[in-house]
Amino acid sequence: MIIRPRPQSLPQMSVLSKQSSHSTYILHEKAPFYYWEGQSSLSIKTFFSGRALYTLGKGYYAVDDCSYLILNHQQPYTIAIEALEPIESFCIFFEPGFAEEIYRSHILSAASLLDRPGADASSLLHFFERTYPHDHLVSPVLFQLRAAVQSETFTSLWLSEQLHRLMQGLLHVHLSLYRELEQLPAIRIATREELYRRLYRAHDFIEALYTTSITLDEIAAVAELSPNHFLRMFKQLFHVTPHQYILRKRLECAQQLLRDTEQSVTEICFSLGFESLSSFSWYFQQKTGASPRMYRTQKK
Repeated sequence: MIIRPRPQSLPQMSVLSKQSSHSTYILHEKAPFYYWEGQSSLSIKTFFSGRALYTLGKGYYAVDDCSYLILNHQQPYTIAIEALEPIESFCIFFEPGFAEEIYRSHILSAASLLDRPGADASSLLHFFERTYPHDHLVSPVLFQLRAAVQSETFTSLWLSEQLHRLMQGLLHVHLSLYRELEQLPAIRIATREELYRRLYRAHDFIEALYTTSITLDEIAAVAELSPNHFLRMFKQLFHVTPHQYILRKRLECAQQLLRDTEQSVTEICFSLGFESLSSFSWYFQQKTGASPRMYRTQKK
């Protein structure tokens, strides 16, 4: 089943088509299966009740209820959804120049904006392409837009205002990331930016595949760094090694599954990539102070 936007939900807005790359539009639908490859305008991707997997070059990104993904203008990618139940997608595609217009309005003086009110789209902004955990700047606007589109209770003017609010939040998040870049040792800012992009590409690769057996060489190859260089830079940015990060993710997921599902401890153990039930139980007790079964009993 192909995901398609619902035109009745988008008065005076462009709907998805081969000619829509120069307009702002919203894609909102549900489907258990979907595959597409191509490129589009600057966009933000969100999914609910499941996850979608994106591939961008060597990068691999999983987007679910806890995160959103930003892709830049004309970035080639593939998306795949394969689930037992329908997964809801809510994706917004911005026309070229939209982000630049809002950024320009925040950095130029009032006099300059009066003299030249149009945006200079000759140089498009380049966001950091990665998954972002839901936050207090971007996510509330996304959730408001989603609710309004679902209930069809909005006007074209309100929708335009919310899209401006959303882009302001995205720009704020983007600029705030430069504080993270200061943790990296490169002297030139362009080198730091490139290193940050590569490390987050590897980080998202781990996020998407942490339940599988992935090696240091494989992760370093995704970042296009030598294993030793990657290991040092990853720990400098994220304050843990890749192996520690994978174990932490598995533990968090195990706790959630023990609380919220009836899956057996054995099923949870092997679904998360642990090699044996004894190693899973030992690690779980070391970190939580309780065995998996005792933890489930305490949290029910």
